[in-house]
Amino acid sequence: MNINDLLIEEKNKKLFMLGNEAAVRGVLESGISLAATYPGTPSSEIGDILSKIAKESNIYFEFSTNEKVAVEVAASAASTGLKTFTFMKHVGLNVASDSVMTTAYNGVEGGLVILVADDPSTFSSQNEQDTRHFARQSNIPLIEPSNPQEIKDMIKYAYELSTKYNTPIIIRTTTRVSHMRGIVTIDEYTKNTTSKGLFKHEPMKHVPVPEAARKMHKKLVEKIEEIREESNNSSINQIINNNGEIGVITSGGAYNYVADVIKENNIKANILKIGLSHPFPEDLTRKFLEENKEILVIEEVDPIMEYEVLAIAGKYYINTNIHGKKDNTLPLILEYTPDIVLDGIKKLFDNLTINKPIKNTPTEIQLPTRPATLCSGCPHRAAYYAATTAIKKLNPEKDTIYPTDIGCYTLGIAPPYEAANYLLAMGSSIGTSCGFSKSTDQEIISFIGDSTFFHGGIPPLINAVHSQANFTLVILDNRITAMTGGQTNPGIPIDGMGQEAPAISIEKILKALDIKFIETINPLNVLDMIDIFKKALDYEGVSVIISKYPCNLINKKAIKDKNKIFIEEDKCILCQKCLNELACPSMSLHDNKIEIDNSCTKCGVCIQVCPTDTIKRED
Repeated sequence: MNINDLLIEEKNKKLFMLGNEAAVRGVLESGISLAATYPGTPSSEIGDILSKIAKESNIYFEFSTNEKVAVEVAASAASTGLKTFTFMKHVGLNVASDSVMTTAYNGVEGGLVILVADDPSTFSSQNEQDTRHFARQSNIPLIEPSNPQEIKDMIKYAYELSTKYNTPIIIRTTTRVSHMRGIVTIDEYTKNTTSKGLFKHEPMKHVPVPEAARKMHKKLVEKIEEIREESNNSSINQIINNNGEIGVITSGGAYNYVADVIKENNIKANILKIGLSHPFPEDLTRKFLEENKEILVIEEVDPIMEYEVLAIAGKYYINTNIHGKKDNTLPLILEYTPDIVLDGIKKLFDNLTINKPIKNTPTEIQLPTRPATLCSGCPHRAAYYAATTAIKKLNPEKDTIYPTDIGCYTLGIAPPYEAANYLLAMGSSIGTSCGFSKSTDQEIISFIGDSTFFHGGIPPLINAVHSQANFTLVILDNRITAMTGGQTNPGIPIDGMGQEAPAISIEKILKALDIKFIETINPLNVLDMIDIFKKALDYEGVSVIISKYPCNLINKKAIKDKNKIFIEEDKCILCQKCLNELACPSMSLHDNKIEIDNSCTKCGVCIQVCPTDTIKRED
């Protein structure tokens, strides 16, 4: 879809949209004035689009330093009467949680929607936590759309709730819902005309000191009970009566599988489709339980609705058999598929005729797996090669710990580098290095990206210096937030709206922390980098190497301008060092010859690695 189509003002026009594109259209139709985020898949496309259309839409947009800051930017602006929007992936909510919790107490004036994209099956994440837990913990209403049309419409509904009850609202999507495509009928859109609000000074309303917080919490609990009535009568919570033999309770992306399986196999099952899932629609669920003797709860990831349903059945003494994750009718983890849903439904029927088998017939030929790998010419590969080579030369028997972080460079876990062996969260490479420094005599080399360093690496680095830790930190500065799609970060002289902005110097931050060993190097100069690693590893204290070279995805002109690399076949001794130690994906062994394919970025690291001067660059 053309990005400019999102700005079409014509009502009732149908557009083919990605779920994340529909989210953008939803906030535009809602009349937001400000949006802030830290990029994270599966929500990244929302920010990519907003950054391109913000000026034309008269919306302020920023890629914030991290998710906590993004929430604070959006929440404070919402307290001035503006409608604001912030969004992140599920683990980003952990970073933002402290401020989100209190935002629920403070409330908002203009309307605040927080979209959180969960990642069942961890396609691009370190865990598959369920945001619905957080909604209950924080007493924030939560809405679960199941397709692009619902994303757009439910975001608008969320702003209605937010302004009516002066509370933030969480929209929970999942990877499939964020990235599915569908026809979306758009409503009216008027370019935002409100850029400034007015903050009213009410300290006991906006400053949760204990005396005020107790009152705020009481009011928040009362507010949730009011919204529970809304949930019971909301149009986005509905019973779909199919004159069925059983009842299925479902929400979000799982509903799509339920609807497909029931339709394709002509299964007699009634559906309670829940869109506003917190506060849970108790009265509506009670009615559904009373009308169905067998209930199957189908949800991703945790059995949260199932517990709600069990509690309601117990509270009202409803003699209904309730199935789901807890009795192993359905799997407890990972995202669902039509196959999984069908298998679960079949367990509730004695004789269910399947009209259309869904399972795929396996082929005789098993396709090989394709492990994720760093791109050809990636500067991180050179950094890993230099680090592991330096270790081998200094002390081949040394048992090295490689704390790593969230980003492309997490792929350092793969052979032959195997330079990633401990990971917790954004910025944790430095914090965990502090712990290893105090608990072991092993060598420690930690890796963190430039965007991740700004996001969560500075506080633990302060801790490292103050606690006199001893490790080598490698800041992989590829001049972009690469893994999530190439968004800006504070080290880049461009902001989230494409305007010039001050670039924050990593070197100056390190010097301000009084770190004595700081070396900045282009990692493609791999032999020089090996020497720097040797010096860093000999240094007692915190040593920092800034590996600085642009990601190839943004450095295409430099690649084009370089001369081609070739192999002098008659000199090659087939030592395969370029394959086995550097592991460049552009090089392969074919017919007893090393070949370089067209994916080569001409970085030249292989030239330096080759022990026989066989690999050359054309003049």
